[in-house]
Amino acid sequence: MNDINFLADKRSHLIDLFQELENAKKISVKDLASQIRKIGFQCIRCGDCCTGEDNSVIVFPSEIRLISRSTGESWFEIVEPPKLGEWDLAGNFHTLEWRLKKRHLSCKYYTLRGCMIYEERPLLCKTYPFFLTLAKGLLCFSECNGFGKEIRNEESEELADILVERLIEEIKESIALIEKFDGFERGIPSKEGLCIVHDSEGEHRSNWDLHRH
Repeated sequence: MNDINFLADKRSHLIDLFQELENAKKISVKDLASQIRKIGFQCIRCGDCCTGEDNSVIVFPSEIRLISRSTGESWFEIVEPPKLGEWDLAGNFHTLEWRLKKRHLSCKYYTLRGCMIYEERPLLCKTYPFFLTLAKGLLCFSECNGFGKEIRNEESEELADILVERLIEEIKESIALIEKFDGFERGIPSKEGLCIVHDSEGEHRSNWDLHRH
């Protein structure tokens, strides 16, 4: 949800999100698992989802802290803000969400031996290539080399359960973000201001030097 304008009508969006949260809690894990088995999937550890120009892993603040505890790295060593956003009158850049940092075209935690934070990997990684649509909870998927392969019942149900968990967390994050968002008057692009990331914890302000490679 990286659209500052989306937050303009807070009350209306909050009403919709609370309804979507209730709908998400009613999703049948067994039905979802059945859909996954019909598609067929097994991760073949090819690493394609961890590399490439389009690789972008959105993470929640709680996931960032989990990775930080595991690796000992600081917040800004782990993540960076997206480049899509708007400026305020003081020349500060505002954006939403966090993304895992990349090294060249790969996730910084991807190696030839696999993921360095596999046990603490974000929900997006745990559920790839599947995801649920925010509005109706429909099962969707991205391209993946693991499709069409047999998946056991318990594996499909575990994946379905995590998909529902991810959707619920996404909605909760959006609700908390909107509740804390105060808005700002738009200005023109500037190289002098701060970078302000809005998330479920509020505002994170930082100097752009932290995000330059």
